Amino acid sequence: MLFFCAMLMVPCATDGASIYRTQCQSCHGAMGEGTKRYKKSLSGDLAVPQLARLIRETMPEGKPNTLSETDAKAVAAFVHGTFYSTAARERNQPPRIELARLTVPQYRQSLADLLGSFRFGPKQEPAEGLKGEYFKNRGFGNGDRVLERVDAGVNLPLGVESPVPGKIEPHEFSMRWTGSVVAPETGDYEFIIRTEHATRLWVNDVQTPIIDAWVKSGSDTEYKGSVRLLAGRAHALRLEYSKAKQGVNDSKKTDKPSPPVRSSIALLWRRPDMPPRLVPPHVLRFSSAASVFVSSVAFPPDDGSLGWERGSAISKAWDQAATDGALEATAAIMNKIDEFSKSKPADANRSDKLKAFCSLLATRAFRRPISPEIQALYIDRNFARSPDPETGTRRAVLAILKSPRFLYPELEGQTDNHAIAAHLALTLWDGLPDQALNDLAAAGKLKQPDILERETRRMIADARARTKMARFFQHWLRTDHASDLGKDATRFPGFTRDHLASLRESLEWQLDRFWSSESTDYRSLFEGHNVPLDGKLATFYGATRPVDAPLADLPLPNQSRAGVLTHPYVLAVHAYGSETSPIHRGVFMARNLLGVGLKPPPEAVAPLAPDLHPSLTTRQRVSLQTKPAACISCHSLINPLGFTLEGFDAIGRVRTLDNGKQVDTSGAYLDRTGINHSFKDPLQLAKFLRESPEAHDAFAEQVFHHLAGQPVRAYGADRPKALRERFAADDYSVKKLCAAIALATLTTEAPRVAGSAPAPSRPAR
Repeated sequence: MLFFCAMLMVPCATDGASIYRTQCQSCHGAMGEGTKRYKKSLSGDLAVPQLARLIRETMPEGKPNTLSETDAKAVAAFVHGTFYSTAARERNQPPRIELARLTVPQYRQSLADLLGSFRFGPKQEPAEGLKGEYFKNRGFGNGDRVLERVDAGVNLPLGVESPVPGKIEPHEFSMRWTGSVVAPETGDYEFIIRTEHATRLWVNDVQTPIIDAWVKSGSDTEYKGSVRLLAGRAHALRLEYSKAKQGVNDSKKTDKPSPPVRSSIALLWRRPDMPPRLVPPHVLRFSSAASVFVSSVAFPPDDGSLGWERGSAISKAWDQAATDGALEATAAIMNKIDEFSKSKPADANRSDKLKAFCSLLATRAFRRPISPEIQALYIDRNFARSPDPETGTRRAVLAILKSPRFLYPELEGQTDNHAIAAHLALTLWDGLPDQALNDLAAAGKLKQPDILERETRRMIADARARTKMARFFQHWLRTDHASDLGKDATRFPGFTRDHLASLRESLEWQLDRFWSSESTDYRSLFEGHNVPLDGKLATFYGATRPVDAPLADLPLPNQSRAGVLTHPYVLAVHAYGSETSPIHRGVFMARNLLGVGLKPPPEAVAPLAPDLHPSLTTRQRVSLQTKPAACISCHSLINPLGFTLEGFDAIGRVRTLDNGKQVDTSGAYLDRTGINHSFKDPLQLAKFLRESPEAHDAFAEQVFHHLAGQPVRAYGADRPKALRERFAADDYSVKKLCAAIALATLTTEAPRVAGSAPAPSRPAR
């Protein structure tokens, strides 16, 4: 928050520099660095007109609005250009590219790529659903199969009926579903089967089931098993079911005939921080997949202080986690070493084959062919010092996975084709180059512009790029920290955590469909009255659907919906449990959608309780609480944005009344050029966000930071302008923006720093 001294009001000052030097420097320092009186530095992202308004409305202390408009503009211009603005700060201390380790997502994805490169599975198909097979007896012989089809999920409440009337007798049959399940996020997933009969389930590991109730005892009808899954990866899934004549509801042996045995099966899962739900169709795939290595090691979080994840810090906790991860991956490799090395313990050339495997592992982990020196250091020496080839392999693998050459992808600063392949894979996939990239790098073709652009487009179409951008959208909309979201049951009867989970899936589904579209036009994110709703949600949000209907994109006519801006989950996340929060919603829009660098408030302040002012609306209470000069310096920007969304309650439903009064959705925003934009409702606000250069800049820079993990201006002072112009020239295509960022970060003249570490340059295009 900004503080200017009371002596700003001087009648004879001729320019902003003079005003600042003679009247403000003693309080704020020569370069706004702060003093004992005002310790906080003068820095931020407000433009000159916005800064001038802030000074006028809040200064001098105790006497706001007494400074002349001319002097306020003069001081604002001087402060902004000298040390306050981002450009000024970066001019005084130019940003530099940091030598960075793998972030936690990059580490996990790279390990999965590395071990996965030695496994071979069927080619993944985009078709949703599972392959369902239905058999006329309890076995799974091909001769007994009477039906094969694609099932959207597994939820069959058959009762005493047959799954295939006329072809399968209802008293004895079996069913099998195969395919894969894609994890929306990394974490521990609990799978749940509800059935009265024999069942078993495999997930990721096709050898060992996570649920095995094939031999039933007792009357249990629910079975659970947990497995760790990796975001964006397709994990093999197989579910088997067998119904015998005997069942849970068999009668005791009497002379009376047994009643029909009921039959049902449902497959559910519990995602991290979510309640149990049926596994939805959009995460299921018809084709199976090879086993995925998923590290279970808990890493300390990456540094997010600049607004994006950075692998810039090395702590004892991180180093220990990297060691634990290497040990875990080494154990997984040694468990499959015969398969990976294509050898057997009795082979005469066992040692040579194990060495060859280690060489190939190092080549893939280090993202380039290894030199004789690297071969000797990491492999030959470990084999020579080991009592047997297996021990030598274990030591070599561990050394490779703990090597800076694996953990610091650009440590050596190479500029060749292999460096380009590694850079593209890390930028777009968070992982390692695939075989196609490695082949082109080996052939020396990645410096050819047409091939480079073609490969970039191919990589963006890959599921791994979709996964990385899904994380970006969560961060951009600030829905990535909403695990403990709850709503007042009294205010919203019948609205449960299950509904919130459906809303979360709805937003994920909407953003995934956006990314899958042809144009991925940024502006379309703020368009459309449709909201993806399932049957449970439809009753809350003004649509009509069967209660058990899956997610579908539904129009909500006569509602001022505007794409993701008014998605119920976004609105619910940026609200309290029972009331809306114009402040949370305004801060979200200012920071994330418009790129305004708001500082945290000087102290935490609880919102005014509604019962303290029973006659006021939420808008009126917020205006009252943020009226003091110490608050209005930021809230003059925050509040008018947040007020525009007051037409939606705390769960994102349309409302026209608040505390019995008509809701006022008027709002405003003073842009960086000094133009004040007024909005009467969310549709006008969304139109502004679609067309605003500030919103375009903020979005493009946030994508840049998410992909590159480095400051955009570290690649040149003109990089933000070039990025903005390219984004506009490509009709605001998000996919083309990602491609442009991946290619633009291949070359730079900026220095690279990391303490005493070497400072290699980026690979050239």
